[in-house]
Amino acid sequence: MRRLSRKKALSLVRELDAFPKVPESYVETSTSGGTVSLLAFSAMALLAFLEFFVYRDTWMKYEYAVDKDFSSKLKINIDITVAMKCQHVGADILDLAETMITSNGLQYEPAIFDLTPQQRLWQRTLILIQSRLREEHALQEVLYKTLLKGGPTALPPREDASMEPLTACRIHGHVYVNKVAGNLHITVGKPIHHPQGHAHIAAFVSHDSYNFSHRIDHLSFGEEIPGIINPLDGTEKITSNNNQMYQYFITVVPTKLNTYKISAETHQFSVTERERVINHAAGSHGVSGIFVKYDTSSLMVTVSEQHMPLWQFLVRLCGIVGGIFSTTGMLHGLVGFLFDVVCCRFKLGVYRPREDVQPHNQMNNLNNHQTPLLAEDLLAEDVPQE
Repeated sequence: MRRLSRKKALSLVRELDAFPKVPESYVETSTSGGTVSLLAFSAMALLAFLEFFVYRDTWMKYEYAVDKDFSSKLKINIDITVAMKCQHVGADILDLAETMITSNGLQYEPAIFDLTPQQRLWQRTLILIQSRLREEHALQEVLYKTLLKGGPTALPPREDASMEPLTACRIHGHVYVNKVAGNLHITVGKPIHHPQGHAHIAAFVSHDSYNFSHRIDHLSFGEEIPGIINPLDGTEKITSNNNQMYQYFITVVPTKLNTYKISAETHQFSVTERERVINHAAGSHGVSGIFVKYDTSSLMVTVSEQHMPLWQFLVRLCGIVGGIFSTTGMLHGLVGFLFDVVCCRFKLGVYRPREDVQPHNQMNNLNNHQTPLLAEDLLAEDVPQE
């Protein structure tokens, strides 16, 4: 009884076979079928090879949420060179809450404003990358994915000691500020703080020595990440007017970066530039200097590197193989059917000339005439003779 039940179960499973086997003696091969099979296998191999590179590649996913962290401090990284002596300029930050942050974290270093050929080449390369980033935003994802592979973005040091006078001042370092709107001032005189606000002691600085030509080698917010290029890196402004005012309006966006190489909390920013000459007689009021006005966004961006899962790669690979196999099979069958139809019409005589039809008709008439004669002879043979 168990053997019978097993045989019934096997026979039932055999009837459900969706892949019936055809004996090889009933399979007919052709040259056209072999050619199509060769093309199909080549296309499968090529697309599978390209799909493997797609599987190995990664992409950046952007997610947006409300930034709920308002109690932490915001780090500002500064590296600016001004074409004035260090004793004539000062930098400080005043935020929206009228809180003055002194420049204790900033260092004033006498420097040479003109760049060496190597430094000028670095600056031109940086400006070229900046222009490409403005046109092709997808390049930012490349920078995210190749953080540690990129070269240093800091200004390279001078090759040798120069004998030129140190007429410029390099202001570099970092300061921590509140996560509210603020203003970074770089103007004439050292800053001082008093109960009614803040001021710069500029009375002892000659007006002829005013020169706010500057170069921003680096300006970023949050944690410094190697390989990331910020919008103002490499910016250089040259002026011959002593009363020039430069303004940078910055919107800072908190950003969490999660890649396979690094995980960090930093800040991106967008910037709008404006410059004008201070002329009180013409109605252009203000103070000469460099002013960086920043404001923080209420949204936080999470940038994470994504990778195609293995099961999705296998599904896409099966789709490629099955799709090409089915499509080439249908195309081969369709072409063969059309070829057979055309050949059959020629064989049936649709395209034969008219003179070929006449001998054929004569042959039919001759056959029709001979058939009754043969029948009469047979009947004559069957009649008995008296």
